Amino acid sequence: MRTPAGLESLIDQGIIQEVLRPLLSGKEAQVYLVMSDGEERVAKVYKDAQQRSFKNRAGYTEGRRSKSTRDQRAVAKGSKHGKAREEEAWRSAEVDTIYKLQAAGVRVPKPYYFQDSVLVMELVKGSAGQPAPRLGEVDLTPQTAKVIFHQLIREVVKMLCAGVVHGDLSDFNVLLSTDGPVVIDFPQSIDAAHSQNARTILLRDVGNLNRFLLGYGGTPPPLRHAAEMWDLYSRGELRPDTVLTGHHRPSETGVDVQALLDELAEDEGDEMRRRAFR
Repeated sequence: MRTPAGLESLIDQGIIQEVLRPLLSGKEAQVYLVMSDGEERVAKVYKDAQQRSFKNRAGYTEGRRSKSTRDQRAVAKGSKHGKAREEEAWRSAEVDTIYKLQAAGVRVPKPYYFQDSVLVMELVKGSAGQPAPRLGEVDLTPQTAKVIFHQLIREVVKMLCAGVVHGDLSDFNVLLSTDGPVVIDFPQSIDAAHSQNARTILLRDVGNLNRFLLGYGGTPPPLRHAAEMWDLYSRGELRPDTVLTGHHRPSETGVDVQALLDELAEDEGDEMRRRAFR
């Protein structure tokens, strides 16, 4: 196939030997199957700001501030330098998150290179060595769906222990490899320690996983598990192997947890009705 413009420099440098085919086009990047270091890998080419289509971007980027006061002033003024620095920070944020989560033992694709706005990483494989499908594209038995649900809740715990909230977690941001689920797509990830929106977004992420299980007729744990997860994290008591009980000590400040849980429960009811007529 014709070499995509975004991959030319990596081919010239020998990082990528061949572009095999496109894999998908997402809201923030184009993804290609490539040969790199003699094996099949994935190259994620990030789109420019004008081509991306995030909603509520400000809520997700809160806390991603440059340490340079000059850069902070430039971003605040919207200058050319500020926009360039903001774009650079956005593109590197997902890469930094993936390296951080891999070190924390979270099931994410292994990153190899990040250069010229291109991330080269592990190809997650499914059956017969083919690229793994998204979880939302696979028909599962109710029992298998339940197992995967609990595996993903554990990944959410491990991410939060590393100070990260995914920000857009659902069955379409999870690949189903031959040995279990792998979490992908972190451009909207949240710094749990520095974002006022982190708890709200964590609850929504877990609510999305609950809806996945409900779609297979399962009964997920009460949504209070997500609130418990956050409260343990905020008190420095959350560990990767923490057993969640569904009990939590409500915080005196922050979002109205009960109102949000009620909203998510209503969403789950809508999902059950929708799936019933699928």
